Amino acid sequence: MNRSDGYLLDNRQTEAAERFDAFASLFDPTTFRHLERLGLASGWRCWEVGAGGTSVVSWLAEKVGPTGQIVATDIDTSLLASVARPPVDVRVHDVGAEEPPGEGFDLVHARLVLVHVPDRERALRSMIKALRPGGRLLIEDADPALQPLVCPDEHGPEQRLANRLRHGFRQLLADRGADLSYGRRLPRLLREAGLHGVEADAYFPLTSPACAALESATIRQIRGTLVTANLATNEDIDRHLANIEAGGMDLATAPMISAWGSKA
Repeated sequence: MNRSDGYLLDNRQTEAAERFDAFASLFDPTTFRHLERLGLASGWRCWEVGAGGTSVVSWLAEKVGPTGQIVATDIDTSLLASVARPPVDVRVHDVGAEEPPGEGFDLVHARLVLVHVPDRERALRSMIKALRPGGRLLIEDADPALQPLVCPDEHGPEQRLANRLRHGFRQLLADRGADLSYGRRLPRLLREAGLHGVEADAYFPLTSPACAALESATIRQIRGTLVTANLATNEDIDRHLANIEAGGMDLATAPMISAWGSKA
């Protein structure tokens, strides 16, 4: 991800590891299904962009084996130390501002990254440039504007409070340059970039323990920013966290759009 002074979800904050664990529970099955469909095999060279946590990197490393290579990059690699051994090469890298960390990759993958990158057009060009002819690109990104509510079934005060805080979170993201409707544009952007065989689908978790864990960790991570921006009070946040802990709400995440294609 592309860090700025106002980046909202820093990997070094206490709650970041909890959020990555929740993302793994929610989205890994979808991601792994797409990667297998793209033909991932032993010996492949892969670039995992904005890796953040370790679940996808570890899975890729197992699939490509000792003859393959995984280049795992992020602007903050503090959570990747445990997997920094062959075939995984961990590098500090800003996909929106730097040249790719190599070329001739069989696969380039990014999940929940580009929505946060100010120069996402440059980032997409960089990822495509890094592919070999016939190499596969898989971009998976959220589209919060497609479904902006954390509680689509807004039937009581707990759900209304949750949705008000989610609106505040969306506002903070937008103020920092996030494109909250980026996911839906991915198929067109991949086609316009010259990729072949472009397809896409969406996954929308509506309720699960991982959804609740993600919501709790996110709200705790951005608590100070919400209060400072007058988008919520500490009392609002305490009440919302208690409501999550009580387990009586159906908490959703934004739909994740997966789009893929091959380089000519």
